[in-house]
Amino acid sequence: MSAQVASQPRSPLAEDRNVLLARLVDGLDSPTLWWISGYSAGLAERAADTRSSAAPVAVPGISAQAVSVVYASQTGNARRTAEKLSAELEAAGIAVRLFNASVYPLRQLKSERLLYLVVSTQGDGDPPDDGRAFVEHLLGPRAPKLPDLRYGVLGLGDSSYPQFNAIGRTLDARLEQLGAERAIALGEADLDIDSVATPWRQLALEPAAAFKVGNPPGTLRSSVVALHPASKPANYSRENPFAAELLSNQRITSRDSDNVVRHIELSLAGSGLDYAPGDALGIWPTNDPALVNEILEHLQLDGATQVTHEGENLSLHEWLATRRELTRVSRPLLASLAAASGNAELNRLLAGEQREELAKLLASHQFIDLLRLYPAAWDAHELIAALRPLTPRLYSIASSRKQVEDEVHLTVANIAWQAFGRSHGGAASSYLARAQPRDRLPVFIEANDRFRLPVDGSLDIIMIGAGTGVAPYRAFLQERAETSAAGRNWLVFGNPHLRSDFLYQTEWQQALREGRLNRLDLAFSRDQEHKVYVQHRLREHGRRLLDWIDGGAHLYVCGDATHMARDVHEALIDVIGEHAAVDRETASERLEALRQSGRYARDVY
Repeated sequence: MSAQVASQPRSPLAEDRNVLLARLVDGLDSPTLWWISGYSAGLAERAADTRSSAAPVAVPGISAQAVSVVYASQTGNARRTAEKLSAELEAAGIAVRLFNASVYPLRQLKSERLLYLVVSTQGDGDPPDDGRAFVEHLLGPRAPKLPDLRYGVLGLGDSSYPQFNAIGRTLDARLEQLGAERAIALGEADLDIDSVATPWRQLALEPAAAFKVGNPPGTLRSSVVALHPASKPANYSRENPFAAELLSNQRITSRDSDNVVRHIELSLAGSGLDYAPGDALGIWPTNDPALVNEILEHLQLDGATQVTHEGENLSLHEWLATRRELTRVSRPLLASLAAASGNAELNRLLAGEQREELAKLLASHQFIDLLRLYPAAWDAHELIAALRPLTPRLYSIASSRKQVEDEVHLTVANIAWQAFGRSHGGAASSYLARAQPRDRLPVFIEANDRFRLPVDGSLDIIMIGAGTGVAPYRAFLQERAETSAAGRNWLVFGNPHLRSDFLYQTEWQQALREGRLNRLDLAFSRDQEHKVYVQHRLREHGRRLLDWIDGGAHLYVCGDATHMARDVHEALIDVIGEHAAVDRETASERLEALRQSGRYARDVY
C-alpha cells in the first residue's frame, strides 16, 4: 500500500505531502482505508460547496443524522466491541459512523445527538494512548456544553486493579456535567467482556431507533459512509484460532537468573495469517492440570460432572482447564466467595473503602489461595458461574515475516513465584513453559496499527524497552534489514543483570558490527550499587536524543505501563525541556505533538 501511494505519477501533492500520506495509510486495515476514502470524498464535496460559511459543519461525507460510536483501545478489545456495536446498528437499519478516538473530529462533538463511547482503562487509571487527546479535550475547559446530546459509555477494565474502569466512569460523569443526558446507564465490563458488553449493546439499539434510515435493514443512505464494506472473513481469528505447531522453545536467560525468559518459535504454515512488526500474537492457554486437580480435590468435586452453562455442556474438568480463569481473581469473584463463605473480613474488604488492601489481595492471590483462606461449599454449577471466562494473552511479536517467512517468534517471561506454601504461575506463561516442540497451540494475530515502523525507511528510529519489551524491536530490526531501510536504529534496553539477563545479546552485538544497529545503550539496574534504568540512560544522552528527534526520528516505548512507561515519558519531557531550553509545559506539548503525529508510539501493558 505505501509503495503504491508514494509512487503515484500524477499525484497533485508535493513530495512532502506524499510522504505524509504514505505514513498515514501504512498498515491500516481495509475498513479504516474505506473510512478515509469517504472522509476525503466528503472534504472534496465541502470544498466545492457554495453554502454560507456560517452553516453548521457536520462530519464530511456523513449524514448529520447518525449515531456516532467512538472507541479508545489499548489492546484491541474496545475496538472489537465498538465494531460489533456498529455492525449491530447497521443491521438494524440505523445510520452509524465509527471512529477511533484519535481521529474523531472534536469540533463535531457539539453537533452530536447520540454518542456511544467504548473505552478501556489501562495501568493506574490511564486512558489508552489513542484516546488521550479525546479524554483531555472532554475534561478540559474547551469542552462544549452538550444540552442536545444523549450518550452511553461502556468501560472496559480489569477489576484486579484499584482504578477499575476509571476512564469510563470519568467520561460518563463528565458528559453529564456538560449537560448531556444518558441514553443508557454506564456499562462496566471486566475481563469477561461479553457478559456486560453484549446486554449493553442490546440496550444501545433502542435509543438509536430514531436514527433509522428509510431503507431495508442492513443498508444505509448514500450520504453515510459504509465503514465495513463486505469482504471475505479471515479463516482464523480470535474466535477461531489456528493450531500453530511449536518449532522451538528455548530459555534465553541464564540458569542463575531470577527471571526465566523463553524465545518461542511457531509455524503459521497453511494458516493464511499475516502480520507486521508491531503486531501481537494472541494465545489461548490451557490451565495447568495440577492446578485444576488441586481445586477439584480441595472442593471435593468430581471432574467428570457435566455442567451446562450459557448453552455449552462440558465436564467440570474441561470447564476449569480450558474455559475458566484460575490464576487471576476479580472483585465479582470475591463477592461470590463472600456470599458463599459468609466471611466477615472479606465482606469488610468489599463493603468499605479499602481499595489498596483489596487491590493487594487481588494481585497476590489466585483462586486456590482464596478457597483455602475463605472456606465455603461450592457445587459444580455455582463454581463455573462464579469464575470468569478464560481470556487469551497477547505477546508482542519478535520477528519480521520478511525474514522468518511462515514463522512467528515470541519473547515470553515465565511468571512464577512462591506464596502461601505453594507454587504459583501465570496461565499462559506456564502453558508455554510446558509446551514441547510439535505441540499445537491455538493462536491468532492481533493487529497494532499504533505501533508501526515509519513508511519512510530513511527516518531514524529510537527503540526504548525493558525486559521482554525488547521483543518488537527484534522484529523492527529484522524488517529494516530486509527492506534496506537507510535510517539509523538506536536501541535503549534495560534488565536486572548483564551476565544473566541480556536478551538476544549476540544478535544485538552482531547487528552493531554489521551496521544494522547504529547505537546501543544498556541499563542493567542491579549491576551497581545505585539502580540504573532506561530512563536514566535517556537523560544521560539527552542532547543526542533531542538531536535525533529534531532530525525526524520516531520514538518507541514498549514494556510495563505502570512504572517503566511513565518514567520514560517523564524522562523524555525532561530531556526536551533541558536541551531545547523550554519550560515543562512546552516540553510536554512537544512530546504530545510527536504522539499525535505518529512519531511517539507506545506498546505498554
